[in-house]
Amino acid sequence: MTSGATSAPRPIERVAVVGTGLMGTSVALAAARAGATVSGWDVDPPTTARAAAVGGFAGAATLQEAVEGAELVVVCTPIPMIADSVAASLSATTAAIVTEVGSIMDSVAMEVAERADQADLRRFVPGHPMGGSERSGPEHASPSVLDGIVWVLSATASTDPEAVEVVETWVAGLGARPVRMPADRHDRLVAFVSHLPQVASTALMSLAASEEADEPEILLLAAGGFRDLTRLAASDASLWSSILLANRAQIAEAIDLYVDRLRLLRADVVELRGEAVRSTFAQAKEARLRLAAKPQVRSGVAVLQVEAPDRPGALAELTAILAEGRVNIEDLQIVHSPEGGRGTVHLTVAAAAADDATEVLTGAGFDPIRLA
Repeated sequence: MTSGATSAPRPIERVAVVGTGLMGTSVALAAARAGATVSGWDVDPPTTARAAAVGGFAGAATLQEAVEGAELVVVCTPIPMIADSVAASLSATTAAIVTEVGSIMDSVAMEVAERADQADLRRFVPGHPMGGSERSGPEHASPSVLDGIVWVLSATASTDPEAVEVVETWVAGLGARPVRMPADRHDRLVAFVSHLPQVASTALMSLAASEEADEPEILLLAAGGFRDLTRLAASDASLWSSILLANRAQIAEAIDLYVDRLRLLRADVVELRGEAVRSTFAQAKEARLRLAAKPQVRSGVAVLQVEAPDRPGALAELTAILAEGRVNIEDLQIVHSPEGGRGTVHLTVAAAAADDATEVLTGAGFDPIRLA
């Protein structure tokens, strides 16, 4: 491998996945979909077997067997195991590029540098696909986990630029969006947009569970908003414990700033500063509406609220009607009524398509309400 290559990197044909949980098996499925031959290994043999059955790839008995002949090794282990797994993968191969999918970049890269041979570090490309699920295990894996997501690549001072280009091309071939970013900047940003949401969700669910001891009906009253905000609380406890501890300085800063924002809102409410409260909600709403599913529609979106019966096929009927009217759905949220029998669907469409969507839905007997 040499730096300064001018030709496009050739396609990766052989991929090895080390760690075959949800993300590892999803990577394996996406790599196979892109045409690569995939092998996989997990420290837990039953997990390797289950993942191989789901992913249709060759399960290996050892890490060395998995990476033999691979052009790219993707380490998908829990954070405490990443550095050792990367170092072992680099040592077991002479030419394969090794990347990983950990949620933390800076500290992991430093640990790898301490464990791996200096000459091998040129083949190491730290990475983090910004996707996943609150579920865990290979049974919940899907190549769609990677579709359209941002995949951050944070080259170290030792990384060969050509290795970055190879991984970048491979990531794009999986259907993800490669983005280069310094490791320390990545770790600070994900503390706010990935780790803090997990903390907030977990803290809210924990608070409600504590209150339930004295108010057993509290969760009976929980509607869609509560379920949306606490979805992440169902995530893997060990995984998130290791992520937060590994990024402790950055997440501590994020929590402090979040607490400051909550205290400010609390003070405005207590002091009856109605305009300040309204302004906070209005600014947050405007920012949330810019958070569209695709960059090309961030210039403007609309949210339509549609009542739908809680029965099999109701959602499919709704989406089919919009498809027939050639209206693309940018985002969709289902809010079930606690009384049962009906539900509310929030449809996000491009602002320019809002009138068409309203007309199509009204013509089909629905009564859409534009929320924004």
